[in-house]
Amino acid sequence: MPAGIRAFLMVVISRQSGPSWYHLIVKWGSKMTFEESARRVLDHLVAHYGPQHWWEDGETVKDWVTMILIQQATAQNVERALANLAPYLTFERLNQLTSDELNELVRPAGFYKQKTRSIQAMLAWWRTYHNDVSAFQSISTPDLRRSLLSVRGIGPETADVMLLYIFERRVFIADQYALRLFKRLGLGDFANYAALSVATEPLLVEPDWVTVREWHAVIDEHGKQYRKRPDMDETWLLN
Repeated sequence: MPAGIRAFLMVVISRQSGPSWYHLIVKWGSKMTFEESARRVLDHLVAHYGPQHWWEDGETVKDWVTMILIQQATAQNVERALANLAPYLTFERLNQLTSDELNELVRPAGFYKQKTRSIQAMLAWWRTYHNDVSAFQSISTPDLRRSLLSVRGIGPETADVMLLYIFERRVFIADQYALRLFKRLGLGDFANYAALSVATEPLLVEPDWVTVREWHAVIDEHGKQYRKRPDMDETWLLN
């Protein structure tokens, strides 16, 4: 089907029937693989929202601590906890804090005892590598991911975010925003984080790390916009 006709039909049907009809158009009018369709969507998102500059400050300790604090927390509450922690965001100073002291500093982010234990576990993990990011350069991404997952309180999404932003590895963050986006667009109803992670592996072969880094940010930004306007037209992402 010519691209112009396909785009026209997508607009007409989406206006009449909503996003749930996207998958019918995709299956009928497109022979693109998931990889091709997903890359098109990602390219459109990056072009539309532009660079988001997430975690570009080079503050390694603050970044991984934030990645723990943000679990099941609002951005506002994380900022409050980070303000408390600001004088202590070095390996040396965090290691000097007692559990009770760290609990009080982390408390605004919620689940503070769990997060304190996770921060302390990550500190111990970093010590085995002499608190040196360069020590990881010779470790493969799968091995580094397994190592991160062995740390208390670090799940697949948090491990991947650390891989992407701290260790500059090309990984796809298959979070809820990504799962919902691909489902709405008819590109796949993936069962969980792991399923989408596997499906997106081919996407990571060609792009450089800077490009992959922006994908997570623009997907989440678009997801936040969609939550505000669930009737928004998303057909442009497939054109």
